[in-house]
Amino acid sequence: MNEKVLQYNKPTLRGTLTIPGDKSVSHRSVMFGAIATGKTTVDGFLLGEDCLSTIDCFRKLGVKIDVEGTSVFIDSPGMDGWQEPTEILYTGNSGTTTRLMLGILAGSNVHSVMTGDASIGKRPMRRVIDPLRQMGAHITGRANGQYTPLAIQGTSLQAIDYHMPVASAQVKSAVLLAGLRAAGTTIVRETEISRDHTERMLRQFGAEIDVRDGVISFEGGQTLTGTHVSVPGDISSAAFFLVAGAICHNSKIMLENVGINPTRDGIIEVLQNMGASMTVIPNEDSQSEPTATITIETSSLKATTIEGEIIPRLIDEIPILALLATQADGKTVIKDAEELKVKETDRIAAVVDELRKLGAKIEATEDGMIIEGPTPLQGASLQTYGDHRIGMMGAIAALITDGAVTLDDADCIAVSYPTFFEHIESVK
Repeated sequence: MNEKVLQYNKPTLRGTLTIPGDKSVSHRSVMFGAIATGKTTVDGFLLGEDCLSTIDCFRKLGVKIDVEGTSVFIDSPGMDGWQEPTEILYTGNSGTTTRLMLGILAGSNVHSVMTGDASIGKRPMRRVIDPLRQMGAHITGRANGQYTPLAIQGTSLQAIDYHMPVASAQVKSAVLLAGLRAAGTTIVRETEISRDHTERMLRQFGAEIDVRDGVISFEGGQTLTGTHVSVPGDISSAAFFLVAGAICHNSKIMLENVGINPTRDGIIEVLQNMGASMTVIPNEDSQSEPTATITIETSSLKATTIEGEIIPRLIDEIPILALLATQADGKTVIKDAEELKVKETDRIAAVVDELRKLGAKIEATEDGMIIEGPTPLQGASLQTYGDHRIGMMGAIAALITDGAVTLDDADCIAVSYPTFFEHIESVK
C-alpha cells in the first residue's frame, strides 16, 4: 500500500482536462471484440488496472490483443475459436470483469476457473449466477457460487424471460451476453433502467436487438463482427473534477469528451438541481455513446434530495456527491442506494466514516445518508478500503481542508483513473 500525504492549501483550479476513457465501455469493447469474429480497434481505452484485467483474461483464452498507448487492437477467431485456458482467469479488483465474464463463459466451449483479489472474494455473485443457471449454465464456487473462486463449464444455453429484481447493469449484461449463445429469445425486463452500454454495443457489433419501455429482447445465435469503438471520457471519473470545480475557490475547469449517456448522467442533473454554475455542450460527432464538453465553475450550492429512478444513473458518483453535499446549504438526503453496500466495499459506511473524520455532519441510513452543510473540513488520516472511489473522494476533499489529508492506500485509484494525481496538479 502506498500512503500519500496531500496538502493543497485550498488552491484555485483552472484548466482543461481530457478525462480517461469510460471504464464500463472499455471493458465491453474488449469483451465484444473477443466475442466477435475479425478485427476490432478501440480508441481512448482506459489503461486502468480493472480494464487490463479484462484484456489479460481474453489473452488466456487465446484472443490476440495488442495495446499501443490508449489504442487496443483485437483479432479474434470468434468464441468457437477460443482455447481452453491453462491458467486461472484472474480478474483483480474488477466486479465488471468477473460478473460479465460469467455470462460470456457460460455459453462457451471451454472450461475455466475465475478468481479475483480479496475484495472480489467478498462480493456476491449469486445475483448473476442464479439467472445464468436458469439458462442452463454450469457454474460452481464457494457457498454454492456466491463467492469466487468460480468454475465455469461452458455448455448449451436456453433463453429466458428475466425480470430484474434490482437495477444492476452487471446482472443485466451477464444475462444478455449469455443470451448471445442461447437458443430462443432472451428477454430482460427492468423496472428501473440501468446503464445501457451493453445494449448499445450489441448493436454496434451488428446484433439485432429490440429495446423499448424497459424491455430488452433479441434472438440467440447471432454472429458479431469486429468494428471500431471510440471510448468516451468516463463521467464517473469526470465527477471528481466537476465537484472540485464547484467547491474550490474562484475555480473554472473544462472537461472535454465526457460521456453523457442518458443512463449515466444523473450527476449532471443533481449538480443543476443544487445550483451549480455549469455548461454542457454536446458533441455532434459522437458514435453510439453521446459525449459533451462540460465546464464547471465555483458555485453557491443548495442541498437536495437524491432518490428513486436517478440512483442507478449515479450510483458510482455517490461518494463524491456526499463530499459536495458537505459544502451545500441545507440538508442533503441520499436514499434508495442499498446497492452501495455491495460495491468494492460497503460504500455507505465507508463514506460516512471517512467524511466524519474530516468534520462532516453526516449520518448513515439503511439505504443512504443524510448530510448537513455547509461545513468547513479539517485534515485527517483517511482509509480508502482499497476502493478507488473512496480514495479519490478523500483526495478531492484535501483541496478544501484546513490541514493535510493522508490516504492510507493511494495506489487503488489506478483501478479507474491512473492519471488522477497528475490531473490535479495540472489544474491547481
